[in-house]
Amino acid sequence: MIFSTAKLNRVVATSLVTTSIAVSPFFGAIAQAETINGAGATFPAPLYERYAREVKKKYPDLKINYQAIGSGGGIRQVIAGTVDFGGSDAAMKDNEIAKVKNGAILVPTAGGAVSVVYNLPGVNDLKLSRATLPAIYSGQITKWNDAKIKADNPGINLPNQTIKFAVRADGSGTTFIFTNHLSAISGYFKGRVGTNTAPNWNLPNVLKGKGNPGVAAIVARTPGSIGYVEYSYAVQNKLKSALVQNKNGEFVAPSLESANAALSTVNFPDNYRVFIGDPGQGYPIVGLTWMIVYKQYANSAKADAIKKWINWVLKDGQQYNDDLNYTKIPSDVANRVLQTVNSSVKP
Repeated sequence: MIFSTAKLNRVVATSLVTTSIAVSPFFGAIAQAETINGAGATFPAPLYERYAREVKKKYPDLKINYQAIGSGGGIRQVIAGTVDFGGSDAAMKDNEIAKVKNGAILVPTAGGAVSVVYNLPGVNDLKLSRATLPAIYSGQITKWNDAKIKADNPGINLPNQTIKFAVRADGSGTTFIFTNHLSAISGYFKGRVGTNTAPNWNLPNVLKGKGNPGVAAIVARTPGSIGYVEYSYAVQNKLKSALVQNKNGEFVAPSLESANAALSTVNFPDNYRVFIGDPGQGYPIVGLTWMIVYKQYANSAKADAIKKWINWVLKDGQQYNDDLNYTKIPSDVANRVLQTVNSSVKP
């Protein structure tokens, strides 16, 4: 499945997305505006804000509010039934789906890269190998001039400075994508930290930020720090992103093209749940993001409005993914998802 490789400038949103959208009903007419409330991942927040602006130009009858609170919060609110749809970069597990009273459908909306950002004045194009990056985030490397980092970067003057670790304070799908990759390439990291939305890092000099914007802000203001954020937040905050070594031994910078290369061979199963630990090509730290909708809603107006929203996102909305450096969902997969949503979402 080949993702688009168009390269366009990115427009990035703020940390909290609360946007009103007007959308007409899926079937028939809604007598009055229908409000849909969503919450979850910050990873796709810039994209969802763009969706919000564009969809209201076409459909004036549905109001959508989305709050970027983190993937963990999105999943919890879906389980609690306090939102009409959730957002997560960590696909819900079977035991989580089983807790959703009205059933759940995972709707993939985009993919993207997680940048390893750093603040080292005078150091550009930092390279981090498959051995070095997990050693840093498992606490084996605590100094910037460690021999392993120096071996990755010959000729670069690395400071004798303690590494400060920027991580997420909240349950995070971005953290899931990051730790999933490190667990796939390092047995030590997998055993010590593991794949998790909210791991126990057990690291010295840990600085915690809420959401992708919080981690980006920490790195921006903290010399000697390293962190991980969705690529758009690295661009927005003008942060340096490390070149990360992939399975082929290449040091690759995050970009739309390199994320597309990594995701180009992804196969989507019937439940559309995909975990990408160590892709064979391109930039290696990549993942997908999902909207989570229920199979059953309180009334036909709400169910029809949800279907209208998801249909717009996977048809009209995908054209905006490239603008913000997110990968598109392949059209054949989008069509399969829409068949599932249109046939399964009911009042």
